[in-house]
Amino acid sequence: MLVVGRNGVGKTNLLESLHVATQGFSPRTRQDAQLIRFGETAGRVVVEGRRASSPVELSVTLREGQAKEARLNGARLPSAESLRREVSTLVFTPDRLTVVKGGPAARRAYFDRVLGRLSPARAALPQDYLAALAQRNAALRRVQLGLSERAALAPWTEQVATLGAELVRQRRATLDVLARGFEERAAELQLPAARLSYDGTEPTRDDLEARLQRDIDRGATGAGPHLDDVTIASEDRDLRRFGSQGEQRLAVLSLLLAEAELLPAPLLLLDDVLSELDPGRREVLAARLAGMGQAMITATHRSSLPAAPAQVVEVEVGSAR
Repeated sequence: MLVVGRNGVGKTNLLESLHVATQGFSPRTRQDAQLIRFGETAGRVVVEGRRASSPVELSVTLREGQAKEARLNGARLPSAESLRREVSTLVFTPDRLTVVKGGPAARRAYFDRVLGRLSPARAALPQDYLAALAQRNAALRRVQLGLSERAALAPWTEQVATLGAELVRQRRATLDVLARGFEERAAELQLPAARLSYDGTEPTRDDLEARLQRDIDRGATGAGPHLDDVTIASEDRDLRRFGSQGEQRLAVLSLLLAEAELLPAPLLLLDDVLSELDPGRREVLAARLAGMGQAMITATHRSSLPAAPAQVVEVEVGSAR
């Protein structure tokens, strides 16, 4: 589907609404109040479709000062995040370049979300690790202040070591699964010898015990996967430091396409993805998308997409048709 319209008429809002309805959160902001129309106290997004031969309705309702309410076919879900188990939605927006050019935290968060989508049974692992880490850090500060004994740290050190080692293993496995597709899609888009590598090691209890005094002095755990990074490179260049914005854009797009190939019937939301691609790369992208699940692409002109879309939606201020 191609969504066309002048700049500022609401094309990105349409994609954002689909992301909220299928994933339970906005790719633009974590402040739910910003998703409600100015001057209103509530908002609702409803998406209808079909899964095989069965109709599916997803909805998210937002109210000021209240938690989001998500429903599947009218039945309330435990949380809005539960929607992610129903639909796999991948989004490309210009600000997603932070995955490549931003700090390590942006990459950790991105690949942890990929881990959760590719291995739903392990989706909670990053949060479980962070919860154990928070408990250990709190215990470190109590010891630092003389409010607790060192022995109280032992169970949290064990938890951080065990969960941290598993998280590193799963992150590495996720990169291994993505690596070939990422390299192939990047090569198609003329980003040569693209590769992913994990920068970090599995923490052990012995490692954490060896640096215990330093951690007590700092009041924080100074080793573990919460400090690791992922290198996204082309040939011998780390694209964070030595890549142009165009190369960083190609890397993010290649990551999205590589992941999409591993998911069953994903929904791809591509905002302003064509504007900085030359005609040859646009053709490559259009051909690749034709063999995937559903895709919605925004552009200012129909001619931006070098293929016949299944549907064209024209957006004007306040309406789409």
